[in-house]
Amino acid sequence: MITLTPVKQFLEFVIRQLVEFPDEMMLSEIPSGKTTIFRVQLRQTDVGRIIGRNGQTIQAIRALLASSAARHGQRATLEIVE
Repeated sequence: MITLTPVKQFLEFVIRQLVEFPDEMMLSEIPSGKTTIFRVQLRQTDVGRIIGRNGQTIQAIRALLASSAARHGQRATLEIVE
């Protein structure tokens, strides 16, 4: 079994709660120096749910991600792949 980092587990949990089709979500982790880039691929209808009105939802997710990563001595960003 693949062991997920605590930050990735947390991010995956948060996103799965928000989307309509959680089984179609693909989350990849790309280490890049001191920062980890998380790329999430979703069904087109779910992209709107994740971004939210005026981008408020994605901003909140990114704030949670930054906080979670900081607790583990890391830095992280989130990108949505269309």
